[in-house]
Amino acid sequence: MLPGNLFTEVDVSDGQRIPDGRRLSAGHASLAFGVSSPKPGDLYALAISGGITVRPHEGRTIVFGRNRPEVHVCIGENDPRVSRNHGLLTCRDRSWWVRTTGRLPVRFPDARLLFAGDEPIPLAEGYTPLFVRGASGREHLLELYVAGPDEQQPTSRHGDPTQPPRTWRLSPTERLILVVLAQRYLFHAPNPQPLAWQQAYEHLNDLQPDAGWTAKKVAHKVTAVRTRLSKSGVAGLTREEVGEPVGNKLNENLIHELMESTTLVPRDLVLLDDYESAITEHIDPTMDE
Repeated sequence: MLPGNLFTEVDVSDGQRIPDGRRLSAGHASLAFGVSSPKPGDLYALAISGGITVRPHEGRTIVFGRNRPEVHVCIGENDPRVSRNHGLLTCRDRSWWVRTTGRLPVRFPDARLLFAGDEPIPLAEGYTPLFVRGASGREHLLELYVAGPDEQQPTSRHGDPTQPPRTWRLSPTERLILVVLAQRYLFHAPNPQPLAWQQAYEHLNDLQPDAGWTAKKVAHKVTAVRTRLSKSGVAGLTREEVGEPVGNKLNENLIHELMESTTLVPRDLVLLDDYESAITEHIDPTMDE
């Protein structure tokens, strides 16, 4: 059972009201897009199954793991490699700290591994994706966001609406291909590189064995996206711009643009697990042509 002395105001049951926080639905947009109207120190925690946002109170602890009835954020619910109680997010000294309690380590974006028994790691302000590797190499994502004080401070143009980054419209097929191609970046692997065409084809063929994928078809689809974005003013997506030898540079530049514009975010990795259901539930922000 959960350690009741660690929290009093946040109830585990989905039906219970959270006095100074709220539940986040399974369809909630990725936290990589930011959060709305946060207060300094607010913690947002989101997995594919949903999540929670709470105010910072000394000693407050949020539990994540696969045992849905006894955790605040359920991650890897159907994966027995993920522990029932896999980790804790605790507010201490005005910061939020991550501790691993499960058998498998929690991986941070810089490839640090946090094992059970290790000293907890403080979360930086802003967005942090955490990963737990489960059965068959499956990666489970836990998105975290800690609101900083600057997010409450008005600017000199306080009457202007916040301008979101320009995100690019992708078809469902293009999105799947690009998530496969860019998966090492989305997993925040050290020194990531795009998958080779043959690797991307093999992965896509595993996901959609009847779709008629070939390495040439993958390359053609990605080239079409690069051409479209290049015509819209994105630099570094043509051979003439990068020069020879080209290598992976064109795809690297494409992936950087898609991630910096939040067109692709870590939560898109759900497409690698269950494409058909994920694509119907995928929620995109308003996109530009």
